Amino acid sequence: MLQRLNPSNPLRVAIPGVTRATTPSPAQPRSTSTPTPQQTITTLNSTAYTNRISLFLFLLHAVLAVGLVSFLIFKGIQGLLEPGQVQRKERKLLKYFLPQVEAASLLSITLAFAWQKAVRTWPKFMIHFILWSTFLMSLSAGILLICFQKPSTDGVGVCFILFAIGNGLYACWVTHRIKFCSKIFIKSLEPASKFPDLNQPTYWMLGIGFMWMSLWILAVMGASNFYFPPLTIIALLLSLAWTAEVMRNVANLTVSRVIALYYLRGMQCNTKFCFQRAMSRNLGSACLGSTFVPAIEALRIVARGLNLLEGEDEFMFSCAHCCLHIMESIFRYGNGWAYVQIAAYGKGFVKASQDTWELFEKRGKEMEAIVDSDITSAICFLAGVCSGSMCTIVVAAWTVSVHEGFTATISLLAFLIGYLMARIAMALPHACVSCYYVCYAENPDNRLFDKTIPDRLNLIKSGRDVVVPTPRVPRPPPSIASQ
Repeated sequence: MLQRLNPSNPLRVAIPGVTRATTPSPAQPRSTSTPTPQQTITTLNSTAYTNRISLFLFLLHAVLAVGLVSFLIFKGIQGLLEPGQVQRKERKLLKYFLPQVEAASLLSITLAFAWQKAVRTWPKFMIHFILWSTFLMSLSAGILLICFQKPSTDGVGVCFILFAIGNGLYACWVTHRIKFCSKIFIKSLEPASKFPDLNQPTYWMLGIGFMWMSLWILAVMGASNFYFPPLTIIALLLSLAWTAEVMRNVANLTVSRVIALYYLRGMQCNTKFCFQRAMSRNLGSACLGSTFVPAIEALRIVARGLNLLEGEDEFMFSCAHCCLHIMESIFRYGNGWAYVQIAAYGKGFVKASQDTWELFEKRGKEMEAIVDSDITSAICFLAGVCSGSMCTIVVAAWTVSVHEGFTATISLLAFLIGYLMARIAMALPHACVSCYYVCYAENPDNRLFDKTIPDRLNLIKSGRDVVVPTPRVPRPPPSIASQ
């Protein structure tokens, strides 16, 4: 009926098929004011597929990876059946290599389930536990490998010890941030209790990842009976890392949509439908983000380190500012906070990254500093390192007693498997924290948010609290920039 309103008299309804004599309305003076444009509301049910090129490349890679793994498993079985040197080599791998790596895969999925359950149950305690247990586990793994007194294990052990030293320094450096991080963890995980099946997508990804890694291990064995074994194994490693990262981000997108719509619209979405959406329409963004976000996070660490070390050295000063310029441009077009808007609004990865960072900037420099100094990503990363170190300790102690020659190789594989499985498991708490920050920046007056972030902002403004944001290149004033 509203669509059939008479344009000359809004109170008169034009009914089709009915003629009626009407009195013409008095002439109205023309208004010279321009109509105010109506705000467009971003839809929450976008049906477009995001980042289709990335989706196509990942699906092509998946087909090639399945074909390569199947072929290498066939080559491994063929080597076992054919008598000769190849058969002896394959049998040795089957006896002294396969059991330890499969045990590492089983231990990694067990630790992954334990990480997610523990973080959801005791978030405040687990932040301290992850920071210092990673230091102890990586240090123990390094010392154990050095004790074997072999050149290969010594090199791997030194890497573990150097990382443990850096981890210890980092744990001391972020001590003053732990209290606020604990509050955000506790508050952001509260909506998860309203969705009993919210952890099911993570369990599905862990199960698929476990089965794929089991087949992948057999393919690594078959690669030794193929041309260019080192290059083939490196290709398998890169494929596994990308696939596991995509699985983690699929779980991230699923949880982000459920929690974001709860914050933004008060809706309780079906987790299964959100999972289907993440596996279809938003899968391209997950693939693109899985390629660039880890590199961006690594660049962030390098930028912070160079900023601390630049001092008076001209070379370090130029390197630091070059790195900061690169990171400033990259961070606007790709960051880990984008997954919330990808899941909620169906935006592409680059567009979501830009819009999310603009939301933070609109809330002021203090909000940008809080987000920059958040240690959630570091906690999730260290949980993966801790899990990988535990797998390394168990597998290395087992391998050295049966075949010392495989110790370094199996230790590295065990660490990678444990790390990737734990990162998939930590997708749920990471997504909850990201949703809390992004949804607060979009609507800080929402009654679902408490005074945690506003109190922190007030402390920063008053100078009673200090944050250590990611260093950035100073922006010129608007007048200078326009000139």
